[in-house]
Amino acid sequence: MSDRRIGLIGLGLMGNPMGHNLLKAGYELTVYNRTQSKTAELAAAGARVAGSPADCARDVDVVISCVSDSPDVEAIALGSAGIIEALRSGMLYIDMSTIAPAVSRRIYDRFKLLGCSALDAPVSGGDIGAKAGTLSIMVGGDGEAFDRALPILQVLGKNIVHIGDAGAGQVTKACNQIVVALTVQAVAEALTLAKKSGVDPGKVREALLGGFGQSRVMEVHGAKMLEGNFAPGFKLDLFRKDMNLVLQTARELGLPLMGSHQVVPLMDALIAGGGGDRDFISVLALYEKLAHLE
Repeated sequence: MSDRRIGLIGLGLMGNPMGHNLLKAGYELTVYNRTQSKTAELAAAGARVAGSPADCARDVDVVISCVSDSPDVEAIALGSAGIIEALRSGMLYIDMSTIAPAVSRRIYDRFKLLGCSALDAPVSGGDIGAKAGTLSIMVGGDGEAFDRALPILQVLGKNIVHIGDAGAGQVTKACNQIVVALTVQAVAEALTLAKKSGVDPGKVREALLGGFGQSRVMEVHGAKMLEGNFAPGFKLDLFRKDMNLVLQTARELGLPLMGSHQVVPLMDALIAGGGGDRDFISVLALYEKLAHLE
């Protein structure tokens, strides 16, 4: 197989720019999205529009999916009119969604029985990384399948790591979400403490960027917090779903994750207040409200 024909399922905040990057790299692209209007932009750029996941997989060598949650991926991969109905021996499936590791392993096993490879390859980097083709990609699955997928993944990301067997990519993404969630909370608390103390939070951030308090979250999200720019690079509704996967996986392992359990109620409070479409960095506004700094 030449692997020049790719099917892409899921054209949201991440999938749409990923599709544009694949087209720019010269791949023949077929796309499917449950809400068909979201296919228009890529269709205008030269992609073929499919009528179902099975149709999207029928005449391609590689299928990529990037959708919201475990049930969506299972339906796309294994359900009625799903990818499995159009599989041919030797095809490659790359799921770039964030889902439960157990679901990734189940799809891997089903596809392997049919002579096809499956990789779980969740990403980090938000819509900025998707547009720039600089996503961090964490991959689980067979080494041979990873080597085959690498040229495609290099169009979409820069930091691409083969973690281990099927499901390992999803475990890594869960670890990533723990670090991001708790760091966002820490940055919001630090900036609120500075402001409540009458100290310029912008200068506090500048100072912390030169020491052990430095992080990508402090650098990028800290700047957006100070601007009051809570537009989503990644919607809070989806982040909350990811944290549910973290806690679900921890429960299966009998592992107490106190920090993760503590940050989730902050997310729930923001969502209950109508902030599910904003970024989690909007937690700064919640802290400022509690501190009577509004």
